[in-house]
Amino acid sequence: MALLKGFFRSLTLRPQGFTMIVAAFLPVFAIIAMFPVVASIITHFKDDPDAAIKVPAMVTAPGYAIAVLAPFAGLFVDRFGRRRLLLICTFFYGIVGTAPFLLEDLDAIIATRILLGVCEAGILTIVNTLIADYWDDSGRRNWLMLQGLVGPAFQPLVFFLVAAVAAVRWNGGFLVYLIALPIFISMYFFLFEPKRPEGEAASTVAEDSGPFPLATAAMVGGMTLFASVLYYVFIVNGSIVWGELGVSDPMDVSKATVIPSLFILAGALLFRFVSRYSNAVQIAVFMALFGLGLGGIGLARSIGSMQAALIVQQTGAGMAVPALIAWAQSKFGFAHRGRGMGVWTSAFFLGQAISPIIVGAVAKASGSMQHAFLVTGMTALATSAALLVGSRGYAREALAR
Repeated sequence: MALLKGFFRSLTLRPQGFTMIVAAFLPVFAIIAMFPVVASIITHFKDDPDAAIKVPAMVTAPGYAIAVLAPFAGLFVDRFGRRRLLLICTFFYGIVGTAPFLLEDLDAIIATRILLGVCEAGILTIVNTLIADYWDDSGRRNWLMLQGLVGPAFQPLVFFLVAAVAAVRWNGGFLVYLIALPIFISMYFFLFEPKRPEGEAASTVAEDSGPFPLATAAMVGGMTLFASVLYYVFIVNGSIVWGELGVSDPMDVSKATVIPSLFILAGALLFRFVSRYSNAVQIAVFMALFGLGLGGIGLARSIGSMQAALIVQQTGAGMAVPALIAWAQSKFGFAHRGRGMGVWTSAFFLGQAISPIIVGAVAKASGSMQHAFLVTGMTALATSAALLVGSRGYAREALAR
């Protein structure tokens, strides 16, 4: 308990930090809030022959908008500042997110979801930029760990709220997007426009005065895309593997998954412990957990062995996002940070889009989804080993210099 109190005492700019932790949940919120009500929305639009296709597309539409628009959001952030754009994006998130409550046309609802993605691209890019602007490396790690803990804790509450309001009206679930408005008020009173830190290294200032580092952005985007594809392997395809093991009832799948899914919180805590080491080591650790977890799922022959492997995979998932964000934040100076985090955001959501395509193709080629999990697990382990070898080589060169 004393250790926990000491940790909270070490947090600075607490109103700003807690405001951004909640704001960072809004893009995830936009997708998970819809899953409990997909079936009821399809039923409402049963007269539309394409409803079974359009409604899932409506759910995921914001993610595609984020993947396309986040780099442009980052450009605006670097050019026009952080706070004002974040306020605009958050306010209109609440407006367009709630708009389907007043609509009866499915195509119009899909259009509002795309606009919601525009707002989300700005919110996620700016929040991750501000975390790097407000705090030094140690502070960033503290707040990113808390972000990794708070987000998953919110999900059951979101499901409950959506189900409660949807029970009254088929599109009542969209009212939960009004949560953005109190977050907007908190932003208005607590967030401030950051300035370049006075103690920023001279080399960073020199880099800021030059052109945007495209090579660095390509490296960040490439690694983030690769990690995101692995991150969504189980989220998208896990139920298929449960079916191959003979567990097909959705309630049985939920019961078997609930305990392992809690280990995503352990992953966030593990990130804070491992963050004392280099970024390469951090990424290598969660890649190793992905590899062992996904590979174990691919080899599982019983519910117990599947759950054990899933615990490892979920621990890696809890560590992955904060580790990737911390790494990306360290690669860009103040003047380029918005565009850098825009690239990160775009790459992560692009990985969400293409992961089921890639894994589905591997499953088709290998004969089963479990085999696809085994292949992706081996790929993650190979990546982890390469990163560890590379980081050791870099450390030896640094000591020699």
